[in-house]
Order: sequence, then structure tokens, then C-alpha cells
Amino acid sequence: MTVEVKVPAGAPQQGPEAPPAEPSGTHTLRRAVGPWGSYSWGYADVGADIYVALGLVVATAEGLANVAFLMAGLVYVTIGLAYTELSAMYPLAGGGPLFVLRGLGDFWGFVAGWAVLLDFTIDIALFAFSSAGYIDHFFPQLSQQPWITVEAVGLVVFLYILNVIGVRESSKLNEVAAAIDICAETVLIFIGFAFAFVPTFYWHQTVAFLTHFDPSRLALGFSFAIISFVGLESISQASQETERPTTIVPRTSVALILTILAYALALSNLTLGVLPWQTYDPSVQSSSAVEFCKTVSGHVLNQADCIAQHTANQNAPIAWLAIHLPIVGSFIAPVIAILGAMLLLISSNAGVYGSSRIMYSMAEYGLTYRIFTYIQPKFRTPVIALSLFTFLALLELALSALTPNALETLADLYAFGAATSYTLVFVSLLRLRFTDLETPRVFRVPWNVPVERNGTVYQVPIVGVLGLIGISTVLISTILTHPIGRIAGPLWLALGLVLYYFYRRSQGRPFLRSISRDWSQQQLAVYVESGEVELADEYRQALERRRRKEDRPEQ
Repeated sequence: MTVEVKVPAGAPQQGPEAPPAEPSGTHTLRRAVGPWGSYSWGYADVGADIYVALGLVVATAEGLANVAFLMAGLVYVTIGLAYTELSAMYPLAGGGPLFVLRGLGDFWGFVAGWAVLLDFTIDIALFAFSSAGYIDHFFPQLSQQPWITVEAVGLVVFLYILNVIGVRESSKLNEVAAAIDICAETVLIFIGFAFAFVPTFYWHQTVAFLTHFDPSRLALGFSFAIISFVGLESISQASQETERPTTIVPRTSVALILTILAYALALSNLTLGVLPWQTYDPSVQSSSAVEFCKTVSGHVLNQADCIAQHTANQNAPIAWLAIHLPIVGSFIAPVIAILGAMLLLISSNAGVYGSSRIMYSMAEYGLTYRIFTYIQPKFRTPVIALSLFTFLALLELALSALTPNALETLADLYAFGAATSYTLVFVSLLRLRFTDLETPRVFRVPWNVPVERNGTVYQVPIVGVLGLIGISTVLISTILTHPIGRIAGPLWLALGLVLYYFYRRSQGRPFLRSISRDWSQQQLAVYVESGEVELADEYRQALERRRRKEDRPEQ
């Protein structure tokens, strides 16, 4: 039986600047997510990314698409390790924004949260659009505007209703689809390398490509490739609804890191050994479309139908790869299309879930209006936050449909929000190694260098430093290579800061400084509520040692 108690947003404070001790609603989030549910939340978000990013990266990085995926994958590993340490330390809803709030204070915590909210609303729109693209593998005429956007809107509305009903119900969808997709992608990779991969063709597309290498294309591909690895924090965002989070979260996070990295590298290398990279370039349409109709349909359709069929497959890049496998291609491609549509749908679902939980957490910590902490009594879900960000996702879908390439427009914004938030998370990871020595670290980022200051030894993670450099590079690449992202992304942040200023002013709280909080009482409450009794005792002992050390000079 799960024990449910009220967890204060921040400890009760004295004075007008302290946030309310209790949420405005009368109900709390329930712990309903187990080990496989935790893993599938992450896989639903990260695992689906390759279904979108493969075509974008191959079309931009061309013969070096595998290098772009490798570079992004190495950065992803460092991000994953940082999130694993921090989410095990602070098992609360909120993810990266919560970590930044703990490490850098209110102002930067809001910036991180607002950047992630951009990312997750784009997540809803981008993956609903891409899910419709895989559905249109069977209905190519619907792959054109405005029909594909209408499909995506319908999917977003469906997910909104699902999430209002509750996390347990939406988690079931993740668990089933994740299990099926892992099996399907494994079969696709095995068959592809065994029967379709051509080493000489792979050599021609990769090594020979270096003779006309364009660094700007690789940089653009690298910035798109990071899309393949965005979403790991879905696990940490579900921590407050996960059973025994400090035990489950580290295990599921490490497993997810290894799974996603292996699949991304395998699929990118397989693609370059099977298909010319030009087939993913949107500018290459007419000739390849007609050829596709001849070889797959068995007869030549009219030009418009062929173009529609080709566009449909560019919107479903892994299905396009699968259909070129010998013998089994015509059978496995529809299976991949169905799985791609399903997994992208639950990734969009993770966006609906994640955006509402981030807003819920930010409201609890006094970074935005308390109305977003309202929990619907029957289903016990944050319905107001769900409604707001579903609406924003629908608006983004509508606006992207007005651009020449809706998919690329949404992808431009997606990388900016993630890179901004992840950069602040790494800074927080490093700072918390100096400011929070008491919280038990069930998992610790490896390769640490001891540094002594004022008689205290601190552990500085080399992986954390490398990750900060890597994600800063991604952020710079995104700003330099994404014309929409470098304009709309900063505008989104600026709008958020204006809203944050007026909210803090209305509450009589400082704009740049942080309000006082008793983090230790909150941490103990979380340990007790989640059943982590041993960690609670360890934390109390660490706090007592710190108190004695602070009192010693006065004695």
C-alpha cells in the first residue's frame, strides 16, 4: 500500500517573502510508476526521437551523419549521467528546473524551467506531427498540408484527455509500446546489417565524402542529432510518482542511456550502408518519387501521387529505410510505420505530461502562479497546467503549418530549449558538489577529482566539466545554424522573464534574488513519503554533523 502525505513545496518560512507551505489544491501526485514504467517514460520520450531525427540529420550532415550522431551521443551520455545523479538526490517532480533551482537559485531556476517548457510544448507538437507522418505511410495523400496538421491536432487532443484521466493510465501506453519497439528496432538492425548493408557503398558515402566535406553541414547535422537524445529527464520528472525513486531512477537512467546510444549509432550507420543520403533531402523529389513508385508499387502512378508517396516516406525515415531491406522489406516497413506512429505518439504524450509537471513544480516553488498546483480531485492530475500547454502546442502546430517545412521549423526550436536548460543543469551539478554535501548521492557522476578548500574536500566531476563544454557547443551550434531557433528561442525566454518579473513584483518577492527555503525539511519529507527510511537516517546524521561543525567556533 502506498502511503501518501502532503509534501510542502518549500519549508514554512517567516516573513512576507516566503511561499505558501502547502499547495493550493487538496490532493498530491500519487506514486504509481514502477521500474519498467520509469524506464518506459524515458524511452517513450528519447526512443522516439530517432524516428524524427534520422531523416533530418542524414539530409543535413550527409555522409557524416554517423559522426553527427556520435558527437551528439557523447554529449548525451554526460547529460544522462548528470541527470542520474541529480534525480536520485532530489526525487521530486520538476526535473532540470528543480536541479537548477537548488543549485543556482530562483532566477536561473525559472530560466531553466521556461526553456524546458518551450522544449516540451514543441515536443508535443513535433512528435504528434511526426506520428501523423508515420500514419500517412499508409495514406500518402494525407501527408500534405493541411491534412497532416489536422491529424496532429487530433492526436494532441486525444493525449490531453488521456493525461487528464491520470498518469497510471497514460503510463500503460508507454510500457506496451516501448517493449514492442525495442524488439522491432533490434530485428530491423539485425536484418539490415546481415542482408542489406553494403560495405563498399558505406565507404563511398562516408570516407569518400570527406573529399568535399562541408563543416557547416556537419554542425547543422550535429545540432539536429541532439534531438535524438532529448527527453531523458522524463524519468526525473516522474520521480515524485515513482515507487522507491532513489533506487529505481539510477538503474533505469543508465539502462536508457546505453539503449538509446546503441540504437542511434546502429541506425545511422545502417542507413549510410543501404540508402543514398540524397533520398532524405527534401529538394530531391521528382525522380526518386517516380522510381519509388516503379519499384515498390509495381506500376507507375501519376506524378502528383508519386510526389505524395515520396513526401510521406520522408516524413517516416525509418519506414523508408525498412522498405529497402531485401525479402522482408515490404512486410517489415508497415510494422515499423505502425510502431513509429505509436512510439511518437507516446513521446508526444511525455511532452504533455512533462510540461504540466514542470509548471506544477515551478508553481510550488514560488516561480509562477499557485493556480498551477491545483490537482483535479477525481483524477488527481494538474489539469490547469495540462490545459495551458496543450493549447500552446496546438498553437505551435498551427503556426508551423504556415512555414515551408513544418517539421524543420519545429525541430529548430526543439534543440534550443534543451541546450539552454541542459547548460544550466551542468552548472548546477558542479555548484551543488560544493554547496550540498549532506544529501546522499546514491549515484555519482564518475571520474572525480578531489579539491580541498578551507579544510573540506570536494569532488569535482570531470565528466560534468566535459558535459558543460559539450552542451555549450550544442547551444552555440544551434544559435548559429538554426534561423528560426535563434530568433524565436530567445524571444520565448524574454517573454518568460517579463512574466516572471511581474509575478514576483505582485508577490513582493525579489526579481534576481532567491526567497528563503528550508530544503532539508523538504528532503526529509520526501524520503519518508517515498519509503527511503535508511536515506532519511543518513541525511539526518549528515545534517547533525554540519550543525556541530558550524557551532564549533562558538564554543
